[in-house]
Amino acid sequence: MGASSHQSGAAGRAPTADHPASVRNVVLVGHSGSGKTTLVEALALTAGAVNRAGRVEDGATVSDYDEIEHRRQRSVQLSLVPVEWAGIKINILDTPGYADFVGELRAGLRAADAALFVVSAAEDGDGLSGATRMVWDECAAVGMPRAIVVTHLEAARADYAQMTTVCGDAFGADDPDAVRPLYLPLHGPVAPDGHAPVAGLLGLLSQRVYDYTSGDRVERDPDPGELALITEARARLIEGIIAESEDETLMDRYLGGEEIDLKTLIDDLERAVARGTFHPVLMAAPAADGARKGLGTVELLELITGGFPTPLERAPVGVTTPDGAARPAVTCDPGGRLVAEVVKTSSDPYVGRVSLVRVFSGTLRPDETVHVSGHGLTDRGHEDRDLHEADERVGALTSPFGKQQRPLTHCVAGDLACVAKLTRAETGDTLSAKDDPLLMEPWSMPDPLLPLAIEAHSKADEDKLSQGLARLVAEDPTMRLEQNPHTHQLVLWCLGEAHQDLALERLRTRYGVQVDPVPHKVSLRETFGAKAGGRGRHVKQSGGHGQFAICEIEVEPLPPGSGIEFVDKVVGGAVPRQFIPSVEKGVRAQAARGLSAGHPLVDVRITLLDGKAHSVDSSDAAFQTAGALALREAAASGACVQLLEPVAELAVLVPDEYVGPVMNDLAGRRGRVVGTDAAGTGRTRVLAEIPEIEIGRYAVELRSVSHGTGLFSRTYARHEPMPPQLADKLREQSEKGSQLT
Repeated sequence: MGASSHQSGAAGRAPTADHPASVRNVVLVGHSGSGKTTLVEALALTAGAVNRAGRVEDGATVSDYDEIEHRRQRSVQLSLVPVEWAGIKINILDTPGYADFVGELRAGLRAADAALFVVSAAEDGDGLSGATRMVWDECAAVGMPRAIVVTHLEAARADYAQMTTVCGDAFGADDPDAVRPLYLPLHGPVAPDGHAPVAGLLGLLSQRVYDYTSGDRVERDPDPGELALITEARARLIEGIIAESEDETLMDRYLGGEEIDLKTLIDDLERAVARGTFHPVLMAAPAADGARKGLGTVELLELITGGFPTPLERAPVGVTTPDGAARPAVTCDPGGRLVAEVVKTSSDPYVGRVSLVRVFSGTLRPDETVHVSGHGLTDRGHEDRDLHEADERVGALTSPFGKQQRPLTHCVAGDLACVAKLTRAETGDTLSAKDDPLLMEPWSMPDPLLPLAIEAHSKADEDKLSQGLARLVAEDPTMRLEQNPHTHQLVLWCLGEAHQDLALERLRTRYGVQVDPVPHKVSLRETFGAKAGGRGRHVKQSGGHGQFAICEIEVEPLPPGSGIEFVDKVVGGAVPRQFIPSVEKGVRAQAARGLSAGHPLVDVRITLLDGKAHSVDSSDAAFQTAGALALREAAASGACVQLLEPVAELAVLVPDEYVGPVMNDLAGRRGRVVGTDAAGTGRTRVLAEIPEIEIGRYAVELRSVSHGTGLFSRTYARHEPMPPQLADKLREQSEKGSQLT
């Protein structure tokens, strides 16, 4: 924010920290394409961590090094890039900007102590996505310090002034004075296309110019025109800083005409940023030739080291024993009891499982034995919590840098490191001392609501499928694995289509399992709409003992949720007592197989009225067959066999301006809106009941309707009769052997 600092990182060794005061953990947040990964490269270059534009090998960057990221040309996972500046270790957490990978973003927020929101100057007034604003509000709710950096200054359409206004409107709604730029752009000569590129920075507090026209950062005094620009914007910045100052006399002194000295302003600015009450706007651009410091990166590193909080300033972390008993919250003390958390799990073809760990208390060292405990996530296909506790030996501690892993001797409270060969640890698990096991409170994770039904491609794939899926969900807690007992499908529940594609690609390339997506089925049911009767006759004579069984039944509908009720009203021994259970077994087996479309029959009473038996040829098997035939005849006798579809209770949370489009969309899906209620400032919760068959892709389609700002949850409510025309269409598909049910 003032004079330049000297870098102290080196490409050959990992930055280290021996005390939390020398650590800063910052997560980069922004929509896809905002320039986060390029900014990480520029910061790493400026800090001396790399020597050529942040590149660690051809086609790879220090944060996007996975082969899948190369092919897709976008980040799909959380990555850690540690750099060192002015004796401070900065853990930069680069997160994907695409909504499907919000689980990686949440992990980054968990590991960080401050957030840097990255926005593009090349965007128009709608450049800030609704999802980015939602993350801002989430950070505000927990008081996380935030700053904003504007990128893509080199673009022809770049408009820094407009973007700072957009940021003020979007992020400073409650306090416009709390979002202020620290620098103005210094524009170079106008190019033939009429665009004047940004060639430097005008420092509003220091009243100095940082000129990059020569390719290097040159600090100089402003000329009269530059000084006029600085003076006007500086007054607004100072007012914003003073408004957040803890010195209540400062505003009166400033309004009284007193000149506030630069050190006081910088100190107040840094304290306000660390408290999360002031959010400076900066700008950054990579060096054009990839060999020099990028424009604005020095200033950004100064803000991170001077204005962002240390881990010591983080609120104590709540913990319990693994069985749920309360324990005192832990603070960031390198000498305290060990409490660390796995924030990301990945697989390395040579090392095996690698766990990215944030140490919240104590000091983690290689080769020590730790207790691993977790919340289980059994509803997402993970291990049961009681089984998910074990003592494990910590393998090597390393610091990641792209694909490289550089060794560490220890990891103190507040720092992050990778741990090798924790075979039982999953994302979200707690590592603690084996003689004092603890469990951290879980962080909020989005519920995967987009289904992907899969089948093994071959017998060889089928043999490897179970292990591959187990490893996949262990790495990604936002993915849920379900073996549906009603449809008998194996279903991966994901956050979106890109999340689905990534799961399939990782199964194929990382775990060697080829699977085929198949249409997802909802669990339909059948029932009788009116009373009906049926006669089952199973009589065969083929030499020796024959088969003889006749039974007559009556079927009548019952209220929803009643299941199958069997009643015996046979008189006079027409059906011998020992064969009545056989009839019941036969009709229940047929009910489970379904009647008109192959879906289970429910909510009926089946009454056995009469029948006939043979002293020699009647048998258990014969009466089972006769019972099934009787039920099928009742269904074919002209009675209305209704198809029942599952109905979900849907709660959709959207900004007020999207309530109308969401309600119209739900109506077009046969949904019934049952109410709305306010859900905080500017947001509404829409409650509706809707057939599940209509919301198979709602996780994707709601994003379109709400411009990425909508969230929803769903719970099963009941089964209801399907409209006849739709039921007939599904029956036709079933008869043709289609799986589109």
